[in-house]
Amino acid sequence: MAIGVLIVDDHPIVREGLHRALERDSAFRVLGEAETGEEAITQAYRLQPDVVLMDLSLQDLDGISATSILHRDLPEIEVVVLTGVLNPTSVIQAMQAGASGYLFKDTRASEIREAIKDAMEGRVHLSPQVAALLVNQIQPSGRIDPLTEREREVLDLLAHGSSNKEIMQALHITEATVKAHVRHVLSKLGAQSRTQAVLNAMRLGLVSAPSSE
Repeated sequence: MAIGVLIVDDHPIVREGLHRALERDSAFRVLGEAETGEEAITQAYRLQPDVVLMDLSLQDLDGISATSILHRDLPEIEVVVLTGVLNPTSVIQAMQAGASGYLFKDTRASEIREAIKDAMEGRVHLSPQVAALLVNQIQPSGRIDPLTEREREVLDLLAHGSSNKEIMQALHITEATVKAHVRHVLSKLGAQSRTQAVLNAMRLGLVSAPSSE
């Protein structure tokens, strides 16, 4: 079944280009487009896409706020940020809001498609510029409840972009056990999503930046 995508950007020419780039691949189906943050929320409720491709510089409601609302109200929908904004504050806020990926607008269409697929598999996908920025900006700090050896293994795999199925295969455990470990990791790291757990772990110096490949 094709992955349903909602494209959110305030420039029609960008939306048109993304629409064409995605629908060249039968694995994707563009369900709709939105020009503003408020329209993105409305369209997401109406269309129920699998993934929202989200710009940050939007009118009436910025992309970070829209991502936060979607993550809170429609958590089954993944959000991949595609923006021209590249600064530490925006990256960290977008990831904390629940984004499953953060791409810069010079990203090739093939990587955008890969990032959407990664989001559907529960993987974190960052463009090289974003990964490098996080490595330079995030500093270890704070304390958490100690992770077990198995939870550290799961966290390391999450940071490398592994899906539940891949973690299950790597550690030779059941999917139910993987989900239980992921829940414990999220709880101990004070995170509401896998992406935020990885970000918090990076801040604590537990893992390095997620792969951008």
